[in-house]
Amino acid sequence: MTYSQGALCDLLARINNLRQRMITAGLQHGLNSPETLRYSEQLDELILQYQLQNRQVNF
Repeated sequence: MTYSQGALCDLLARINNLRQRMITAGLQHGLNSPETLRYSEQLDELILQYQLQNRQVNF
């Protein structure tokens, strides 16, 4: 499945939103809190998805 540029922009917006949530959780609960770590894992997955899809769009 290939993503259009619009879908990539949506994915990037989700990444930025999740990044802000992770930062907020880290500041409020600490970097090793389960909530912060869960956001970090989700963010890793979204970033990988973005990288893979962006590579397909650019080829």
